[in-house]
Amino acid sequence: MIGIIFPYRNREVERVKRSLDSLSLQENHNFKVIFVDYGSDLASSSAIKELIFQYKFASYIYSFSEFQPWSRAKALNIGLKNTTADYVFTADVDMIFSPNFISKLYELRNPLKAYYFKVGFLSEKESKADKKFEDYSIDFNTGVGAQGLSLFYLKNVEEIGGYDEFLHFWGAEDIDIHERLIRTGTESIFYNEETLLLHQWHQSYRKSETAVLIEGLQLKGVVQLNHQHLKSNQKNKVTKVNNEKWGNLISEADFNELETADCQITLNNKLEVIDHFLFVELPQYKDKIVSVQFTKDDFQDSLKYKVKKLLGKTVPQYYSLKEINDRLLLHIISFYHTYPYSFKIDKNLKSIRFKIKK
Repeated sequence: MIGIIFPYRNREVERVKRSLDSLSLQENHNFKVIFVDYGSDLASSSAIKELIFQYKFASYIYSFSEFQPWSRAKALNIGLKNTTADYVFTADVDMIFSPNFISKLYELRNPLKAYYFKVGFLSEKESKADKKFEDYSIDFNTGVGAQGLSLFYLKNVEEIGGYDEFLHFWGAEDIDIHERLIRTGTESIFYNEETLLLHQWHQSYRKSETAVLIEGLQLKGVVQLNHQHLKSNQKNKVTKVNNEKWGNLISEADFNELETADCQITLNNKLEVIDHFLFVELPQYKDKIVSVQFTKDDFQDSLKYKVKKLLGKTVPQYYSLKEINDRLLLHIISFYHTYPYSFKIDKNLKSIRFKIKK
């Protein structure tokens, strides 16, 4: 049996339907889809769950990660921990599969090899067309550097701890897992003899990043950070990553407990206040839920502050809320991402709310 793992959050239902419909047309039906919804909002999760239940070959898993950054690595690991298949293919909801794709996976499967596949990218107009696979017009094909869509022997992936869960937002998780498998003796092969996968067009996520605070979670420089982490794993010849909690999802009980927890602490944006919380206070909390609201110090907008600063007198040093956002998210990703937590930016962009169950 081959397991097809789809990581997902808040994407259009029609996009997913086109992908799953192409799996319905497979010559070989000996596969199971593990659809991992990594924290979609209520509307999206309800709609996508209803869709998934229409396909007998698919199962739906929901992780209550709505108020956490996206992590493809974590979503895929949840799928890895919830399949009984011997081989897994790490998929994407943007994919349209050729009718012989599953047959090709069975032909290629080998415990000593990991395959990743050439992908044909479609234009925006072509992506919305209803055609046979062979009739689509391809804009361009991916090369050897795109390793996200891969066939693995599950046991080999489990032995190296799955995908590296330090990696959040996007970037590097696919290259990293192939390189760690290579270090343990698995051959990594780019299959480009034919185009078996087509990519439905969407706007680039990286282009949507902003330099200012917005309600959606973002971390400045995260792509570069992820690639630096990849370089570190390369330099240190890392094979196994994560701790024993890898692949765990956030339960509904933990989510509800965080949601109902009252704010205990309000902190202003002074440098020393933020740094002391991150490096001294937060590590000391144990066996409780910590709930913190970060706000701008009223004094920062006062006439007295502005005059003193203009005259060169001593005034408090402040982080902007965007800087607090980035420092806090980086801290969570580095040290606390295995704990149940939530991270919210208020709609008025004047405060950040952080809760964690330690």
